[in-house]
Amino acid sequence: MDDGMYYEIDYDASPIPGVGKFVQRPQKIGEAPKDDIRGVFGQMRDIARAHRSSYDFSRFFDRRVRQGNEEVFYKQAMFMKDFRDDYTGSAQFSQYYPYYQMMGYEQLRTYFTWRTEVRKGNVADTSLSYAFLYIYELLGNIGAEGPLDALGKLMFFWKAFSAYNKTIDKYVLRWLKDYHVYYELPQSFKEFVEKNSLAQHYPKMADAEDNFDLFCAISKYDIRKSAFFASGNEKLVKECFYYVAERLRQAFVDSGIQFDESVFQPTKRMSAWTPFQDALFYQWVKQPDRRIVLSENEIYICSHNKWAFSTVVADESGKQLIGYVMKQMESVLRKATGYKFKLSANASTVTHPAVGKLSDAGNPLESIVEQAAREFYREATKTVVRVDLGALSRIRQEALATQEKLIVPEQKDQAEQSDQAEQAGPALAPLNLSLRATRDMPTIEIEPAEAPSSWESLRSALTEIEKKALAAALHGEKEIKKLAEERGVMLEVLVDGINEKAMDHVGDSLLDEDFALYGEYIKQAKELII
Repeated sequence: MDDGMYYEIDYDASPIPGVGKFVQRPQKIGEAPKDDIRGVFGQMRDIARAHRSSYDFSRFFDRRVRQGNEEVFYKQAMFMKDFRDDYTGSAQFSQYYPYYQMMGYEQLRTYFTWRTEVRKGNVADTSLSYAFLYIYELLGNIGAEGPLDALGKLMFFWKAFSAYNKTIDKYVLRWLKDYHVYYELPQSFKEFVEKNSLAQHYPKMADAEDNFDLFCAISKYDIRKSAFFASGNEKLVKECFYYVAERLRQAFVDSGIQFDESVFQPTKRMSAWTPFQDALFYQWVKQPDRRIVLSENEIYICSHNKWAFSTVVADESGKQLIGYVMKQMESVLRKATGYKFKLSANASTVTHPAVGKLSDAGNPLESIVEQAAREFYREATKTVVRVDLGALSRIRQEALATQEKLIVPEQKDQAEQSDQAEQAGPALAPLNLSLRATRDMPTIEIEPAEAPSSWESLRSALTEIEKKALAAALHGEKEIKKLAEERGVMLEVLVDGINEKAMDHVGDSLLDEDFALYGEYIKQAKELII
């Protein structure tokens, strides 16, 4: 009866019922000293009364009772979020799903005094229920400036209090994952795990945004197990996949399809999911519709502010889609790198509805993957010439010094000047320099030689029969085969020779395995044979 006032009267036994040996006279009870803190606690308790919550502490396991307690706790916590105390007493507290309405006056003062010190960075040992109560506040962002700030405070408290009681570890580790699902944070959960060295607690974590390993795990074709990937091409394949995935996303958007939703489409049998299970947490944030993939076995979907969970992150058609993309991409890379074994991918085996939508939009899946992989390889293998400006300046200075030697007094005859110029000329010829001497200041002009384009250099490298083979290929497979037979050469050798020179000069092959020209190079091929 901490909040009541009473007067204690002690009666002795008496033979007359109801009559005591000593009967106290009525006394006036004086007004108790004013206690402002007690008044604050009273206002906080009024929140529960207004909510008409049963707050039946004995039925904490009942979900409906706990849901009512969650809302009361959140509203009371918001009311008390800035409260500080300096109580000198200490009261113990032990309760499942603890919250303020369960606590007496001394317990409340003990908790808020301890919390005041925690917020200053001084974490002391205390009743485990007080620790969970503080964690509940942080899960609801009570006393923090936002989700990131609350997460930082939670990590600090967990590491400090765990030294006193490790019971909180298994709960906090689970709730950290839920925290990244429920709150939209700028970092992925995988990045958070790596940053805080928690990988041993969360095996197979993934980042759905173009994560190579995640896509390989759900793919029907795991490219990581291919001989081509294992032959020193790991970096090439991964970077090519990121490039292809970006092109696919754009193509899907252009066709009115969401790429991630098309791939990460779990089965219809999903379980309802409640964030922060085993915590007193009120879902105070209205959630937008979204899906979060945390690993190859975890997908969370929010729809109309309700959450569902599935251990299957992609259905059969989604696995087929990614499998085809991986295989077709590898096929292009094998061909481009001249790998000894070829690989083929069949788009007709993919039953995903997105394939039909892409074709209807005039952008077939096969073309998207093939072109993207070719573009990547062309960019990844092109030669970049960098000019060393320091070396260029040094060459210019040396050329100026040489030019000064060419300047002779006017009284010298023309023949002597000509002899000196002829002697110096060969030394300057490789620099492609044009020198002019004047009476005032000698000048130097650098005339850069105009380099031929890659297609012009390819035309110069092709033999006559190779040019005729390209011309025949423009008219179909039969014509190029006929040409090879007439010239007595193997068609495969002829085509390989053309493709090798094309790779050297323009960074890509011109003819496919069926000896047909790739569609995007028909125009250039016509120019090569002119």
